[in-house]
Amino acid sequence: MNDKARDENSQPEMLEGAKSMGAGAATIASAGAAVGIGNVFSSLIHSVARNPSLAKQLFGYAILGFALTEAIASFAPMMAFLILSVFRSKKESFSLIKQAPLSHNKVEAGLGTI
Repeated sequence: MNDKARDENSQPEMLEGAKSMGAGAATIASAGAAVGIGNVFSSLIHSVARNPSLAKQLFGYAILGFALTEAIASFAPMMAFLILSVFRSKKESFSLIKQAPLSHNKVEAGLGTI
């Protein structure tokens, strides 16, 4: 077996492995978001314990910090799904094109008669 044939056969497996590793690495941000949310509410508890008269104002700031941290955390699964679904090998792309032929007949395409 020559090197070119071996490279063409191993390319889809390498791509799948790289996609899985990339998606796993993208989800590490969820752990960072959990730590960030813990820090936000920990700081809220400490601040209210020091000055209870500012509890209402501090709670508003804590909710804002929580929302911003959670918004950043929502990018992690989005990136993971993007990595898994967008990047395809050339063979996958060609097989998808061959499986879905275009129909020129309006009735077969579900458009009915116009």
